[in-house]
Amino acid sequence: MDDVIRVEDQFYILATTSMAGDRTRVLKHDETFAVFDRYGDIQPIGPSEQGLYHEGMRFLSHLILWLGKDRPLLLSSTIKEGNAILGVDLTNPDIFANGQVVVPRGTVYLMRTKFLWQGVGYERLQILNYGLFPVNVAFSLEFDADFADIFEVRGMKRERRGRRLPDRVEDGRVTLSYEGLDRVIRRTRVEFFPKPKQVSSSEVRYEISLQPKGEATSFLTVSCEGEATHAPPLSYDSALTAAASSLTQSKAQACEIDTSNAQFNDWLARTSADLSMMTSHTPAGPYPYAGVPWFSTAFGRDGIITALECLWVAPTMAKGVLAYLAALQARETVPEQEAQPGRILHEIRRGEMAALQEIPFGRYYGSVDATPLFIILAGAYYERTGDRHFIESIWPHIELALHWIDRYGDVDGDGFVEYSQQSPKGLVHQGWKDSRDAVFHADGTIADGPIALCEVQGYVYAAKCWAAQLATLLGHPEKAAELSRQAQALQERFEGIFWSEELSTYLLALDGRKRPCAVRTSNAGHCLLTGIASEAHAQVVAQTLLTEDSFSGWGIRTVAASEVRYNPMSYHNGSIWPHDNALIAYGLARYGCKQAALQVFSGLFDASLFVDLHRMPELFCGFARRPGEGPTLYPVACAPQAWSAAAVFLLLQACLGLTIKAPSMQIIFSHPYLPAFLQEVQIKHLRVGDASVDLALTRHTQDVGINVLRREGELEMVVVI
Repeated sequence: MDDVIRVEDQFYILATTSMAGDRTRVLKHDETFAVFDRYGDIQPIGPSEQGLYHEGMRFLSHLILWLGKDRPLLLSSTIKEGNAILGVDLTNPDIFANGQVVVPRGTVYLMRTKFLWQGVGYERLQILNYGLFPVNVAFSLEFDADFADIFEVRGMKRERRGRRLPDRVEDGRVTLSYEGLDRVIRRTRVEFFPKPKQVSSSEVRYEISLQPKGEATSFLTVSCEGEATHAPPLSYDSALTAAASSLTQSKAQACEIDTSNAQFNDWLARTSADLSMMTSHTPAGPYPYAGVPWFSTAFGRDGIITALECLWVAPTMAKGVLAYLAALQARETVPEQEAQPGRILHEIRRGEMAALQEIPFGRYYGSVDATPLFIILAGAYYERTGDRHFIESIWPHIELALHWIDRYGDVDGDGFVEYSQQSPKGLVHQGWKDSRDAVFHADGTIADGPIALCEVQGYVYAAKCWAAQLATLLGHPEKAAELSRQAQALQERFEGIFWSEELSTYLLALDGRKRPCAVRTSNAGHCLLTGIASEAHAQVVAQTLLTEDSFSGWGIRTVAASEVRYNPMSYHNGSIWPHDNALIAYGLARYGCKQAALQVFSGLFDASLFVDLHRMPELFCGFARRPGEGPTLYPVACAPQAWSAAAVFLLLQACLGLTIKAPSMQIIFSHPYLPAFLQEVQIKHLRVGDASVDLALTRHTQDVGINVLRREGELEMVVVI
């Protein structure tokens, strides 16, 4: 009898294959993303995340290029042009006829170029003959669409599915259709140019003759059509021009960072490209979708943290996130959505299963921290931009969020914000560590709710501090004073109850009976981020987080190795998350622990040297660093992941002690340091209001030299040594 591991969490991501086993290639544009293998194919064999997806459904599940009866040989495969284009170089294997090699290996060169634009996948295939004699080349493309919801791809089983409609084969075009149980007809239109020699509902075949140095080009478009009316696809060149123009505009909005370390520059370049790719354009503004493949949608917590991480370089993202979440803020109580007045969105999903409420995430609010984080981002955005008009426009939403914190967040009135599962289909744990086993006691017993997480109290403290400042700005002094009083009271109560002398850190949480979850975790580092920690306790927490039990050499583990549930291969109980580490590093720097922040920064930089494309994954395993080896990859980690990508900006900001105060037109460097791997840093086109500046930073042993290379407008530089 086969062993079966049963996983209770119905939203657990099954890992029957490892994304680390074969490096995939990812493209994304707005509501469409694609996961290819390195050949540019979509493999249909076994459980696989590969495919072309649109609005939560897979519109293409099979796409394989054949050269005769064989797959071409792979030469190289890379994502280029700022993550917009997948380029794949291929060549022929030995081609036989009557037992003889008629075309030697390496004679024919094939170049596949693929990109996405407005719900359409575009591909150009160029074939060149580098031989001395003419060659006849037969190639084909197999294709199919399973119209699987993203949650089906993740492993969820459905009792019923919709039905495939008859395929249509027309002049150089194949239409595959599916009618969902939601009565929506979705179509995949596959078009070829020039017209193939043979066309069926699952394959096209070409036969071409090439003279020496001769070349032939063919084009493929795959259109994903749902409820909305779709315009015909553009030509390849027109779509490529539009995509390139959009990318150029995106780059022009952020400042540029260049350093003396080429490998760090590669990390920065990949980060910028990933964030550009992950950011979707919504009616409210730009919004960074969480991660590909499983989380390519808007998440409240992820979007807020990503915006905070890159606020100093790209503040327009924060405005888009705030506007989007304000527009979707809950206005009434809807138990199945875990919605309550004032609560900020956790997750939104499109697709058949969301429409049918087979999953609760069509519009889901089961997050305990997105609401205070929303207020934090609003305050930080104003400090960075001075955009009073926008803050005035969302002030009612900030007030409603404050109401949720006091009325619904603290149900029992003990002064702490707790969560508990309200919907049987919802998440059991509603902090950022939302696995079923993520909150537990020292003996490993799973904690019962309602649960008050330590970092959530810090978020609430910071939210009320920021809200007090905004209330003062908008002429509400009594409101500001009350919010400040509440923040101070929360800090005092938090210190008295959450501090553990035995652990030398803050408790992970209080359970439903107010019993302490006495576990050393990375959550405590967020208490430094928000400023709720006392000065004395912050120094102790910093030391605890950098012990061998917590710091692996690559980063700080989610759970210390000394704890009973520690597992370096778990999702939340011993793994290392780059965004978690970046937030902690910022908190360490806030309390003057710059060397500890530099240590975290250096560990993640070293990890970036080993990961594919310098792309920081969602997480990696928490094994101790071993000489001559890179970090151990997590099997189903998303890559790219927005808040992991943006972590590098917050790490650099933390070490530089960089604060931008737009209302007073100041750029402040407080006790700046740079790690040993960064001797020089240039920051260009750093905009504050209508002013901008170029800066050159030079590392010294005990500080950083800062020179102004260019300044336009009235802007004050403040350096605190």
